[in-house]
Amino acid sequence: MKGRLRRQTLRSTVKWALNDGVEPQLPMVVSLHQLVQLPLFHNLDTDELADLQPHTRLLSYQAGEVVLQEGDRLPSQLYSLSVGHLRVAKLASSGKETILRTLAPGDIFAAPALFGDQVAPATVTAIAEAQVITIDRQALLTLFRQHPDVPLTMLMMFNHRLQQLHDTVHGLVSERAMVRLVHYLQYAADHYGTVTLAEGEELRSPLPHYQIARSIGITYEECVRLFKQLHPVVTYQRGGRIWVQDWQRLDEMLAAAE
Repeated sequence: MKGRLRRQTLRSTVKWALNDGVEPQLPMVVSLHQLVQLPLFHNLDTDELADLQPHTRLLSYQAGEVVLQEGDRLPSQLYSLSVGHLRVAKLASSGKETILRTLAPGDIFAAPALFGDQVAPATVTAIAEAQVITIDRQALLTLFRQHPDVPLTMLMMFNHRLQQLHDTVHGLVSERAMVRLVHYLQYAADHYGTVTLAEGEELRSPLPHYQIARSIGITYEECVRLFKQLHPVVTYQRGGRIWVQDWQRLDEMLAAAE
């Protein structure tokens, strides 16, 4: 068991440069500016976070790199995404992958490392270049005692996630595939943001067909077919770039499908 923890820790904290003789890059302490930007600490200022800073680490990941592997033993710490996007997925015994959610900056994850059995419940992978902040559990508990509003904020974040889970499960058992797809696009726009372009509003986070299909419980082929039905209100480009031309028209299509 200790060997697994050691391997996971090394994978998460030491980056070896390949074939160029560069020394391993150790994780850095998080800046106070980065800490105060986390939603969990939105009511605190930098002075109030100064004692927490020495107990933090900033870990960097490349696109496709595994942050946490399902079943790994985890150190006792909080994980929060600072930059980029992460994919959270579970692999069934049949080999089928289900994408549980996509994390955006500010999201906290791997809760068992902080409050549970310290075993990673799912595999977390960087979709693009990402930075993850970790905070030692004991230092965080000390902050909780000093600022009781912080754990309340964390409870609100967990409650919001439970509500999302409830909505997802409800959708899987009672909603048509088209309804689930439109709801997923609306969630992605709200959670990750959009950029206004001449072609319409582009989702900031790329969403490939396979990722959407595994997130809403449909096949890859059905996902492709549904996007064709949404065109030209929604435009999909290879690689997962998605534009929404008219949100009002999309709402009308959703109402017709429900």
